[in-house]
Amino acid sequence: MTENGTAAPATPEISLRMLTKDTRLCMSLAARPSNIGTRFHNYLYQALNLDYVYKAFTTTDLAAAIGGVRALGIRGCAVSMPYKEDCIPMVDEVDPSASVIGSVNTIVNDDGVLKAYNTDYLAIASLIAEYRLDPALPFGVLGSGGMAKAVVAALRDAGFTDGTVVARNEATGRAIADQYGYGWAPTVEGNPALLVNATPVGMAGHPAAEDLPVPPAVVDGAQVVFDVVAFPALTPLVLRAQANGQTVITGAEVIALQALEQFVLYTGVRPEAELVAAASAYSRI
Repeated sequence: MTENGTAAPATPEISLRMLTKDTRLCMSLAARPSNIGTRFHNYLYQALNLDYVYKAFTTTDLAAAIGGVRALGIRGCAVSMPYKEDCIPMVDEVDPSASVIGSVNTIVNDDGVLKAYNTDYLAIASLIAEYRLDPALPFGVLGSGGMAKAVVAALRDAGFTDGTVVARNEATGRAIADQYGYGWAPTVEGNPALLVNATPVGMAGHPAAEDLPVPPAVVDGAQVVFDVVAFPALTPLVLRAQANGQTVITGAEVIALQALEQFVLYTGVRPEAELVAAASAYSRI
C-alpha cells in the first residue's frame, strides 16, 4: 500500500536484466540516503529495459566521491544536502539551472567531463508554468536553504515581483532576498496569496512533523499553497489547504519532476507520463 492507502503499483512484469560489465551505474550522495530515488530510477530502467542500475550512497569524503564518479565512469550522480554547494568546485561545467542559484543536485558524466545541473529548479519552474500561477500574486517563501533558494529563483524568473523570504535566520534569509530582489522578514507578515513552505516542518521524522509552518489563518488566507516537503505528500499544510479548496502543489510533484529530469539527463530517454506516475508511486511505498 502507498502512504495514501491506495494499492501500490506492481513492478513491470518483464524479465530481470542481468548486470554486466557494460551496465551503466547512476548514484546519489546524501547525508541520509533514502529509497525514493533508488526505487524511482530502477523502476524506470526495468520498465524501459535500459541497461542501468541506481544505488544510493553517503560519504564523509566528498572530493573522493566525486573523483570516483569521474574515474569509474559513473554516468550520473544525484546530490543532496549537505553537498549541493561544496561539490561545485569539483565539476567541469555548471548549467544555468545550477548557476542561477549556486546549488547543484545532479552531476552528469560525459566521458570524464562532469557537468552540474539543478533539477529542483527545473521542476519548480515547470510547476509554476503548469499551474499557471499569476506573477502578480504576492508570495511568501518560508525557509532559507537550498530548496528555498531554488523556489525564489524560479519565481523571479517567472516574473514574480512582490515577494518575501520568511526565515528566522536573518543572514541566510536576507542573502537570498537581496540576491533576487525581494524582502525579508523573520515571520509571515499579512497573508501572502502564494504561500510556499520550503522548511522541514511537516516532514516525516521531523520534530514538527504534525505541525503547520505558519498560523492557520495564514494558510487559510492564501490562494495557492505550495509545500515542497516530499514525504509525506499529504503534510498537515497540504491537508488543510485541500480541505479549504485552495490550489495546492505538493512536494511529491516536485520530487517526481526533479527525478524525471535527472533520468532524462542520464539516459536521454523521456518516459510517458503514465509510466512516470507509476514510478513515482512505487518510489513512495
